[in-house]
Amino acid sequence: MIIANLGCGTKTSNDSRVINVDRSIYLILKKHKHLRRIAKTFFNDFRFQLIDKLPENVVVHDLSKGIPFGDNSCDVVYHSHVLEHIDRDKVELFLAEVKRVLKPGGIHRIVIPDFEYLCNQYISHIAACDKSPRLVCEHENYIISLIEQCVRKESAISKLQKPLKRFVENVVLGDARKRCETHQWMYDRITLTSILLSAGYSNIKLQSFDSSYIPDWNEIGLDLDDKGGAYTQGSLYIEALKI
Repeated sequence: MIIANLGCGTKTSNDSRVINVDRSIYLILKKHKHLRRIAKTFFNDFRFQLIDKLPENVVVHDLSKGIPFGDNSCDVVYHSHVLEHIDRDKVELFLAEVKRVLKPGGIHRIVIPDFEYLCNQYISHIAACDKSPRLVCEHENYIISLIEQCVRKESAISKLQKPLKRFVENVVLGDARKRCETHQWMYDRITLTSILLSAGYSNIKLQSFDSSYIPDWNEIGLDLDDKGGAYTQGSLYIEALKI
């Protein structure tokens, strides 16, 4: 079985069935020892720990240039918190590219921030604030969860750097959009199902973080945290098959 883990960032799997794909700076540094030596000047120990934990089964690739697999070559294509970073008018092209690399009957598993969940959390907190004004000081966080990544200009992790390192990192790596941190659209179970149907997928099913069409999914661990819970809270999990 071949499982393509697209846009993986640092959430990878060392399972022999998985190929982790991204253009993340972390994967680039994993593959290039000489660049790692240079990066030590700017990256703190925590960020290097993330690199050290990455497995060897990684492929550095820009997904805007297509998926680096042949036609009908993958049993599963998986991506978590990736689709919302793609320009809305290019999503259909991306879904078609996934279909290209999937084998007939192959599984496409998508994990995204659940816009319905986030909106419900926001509305519920408004009601809670009406009953208990002391909660007002927390309300900004619910707006942040909805729109912050849509309007972010600077990479979140760059802001944690000291001024000189922060400046150099932003010059070299670019702003939040260039690093694919910004959300270009948001989805719920209705819109995503509609898009998948239009793209020609079948057997579309809502899943949970620990349920899947994929055999032995929880052994692979891509949707699990270190304690066996959901790796990303407030996510929508959906799967579809290539006809």
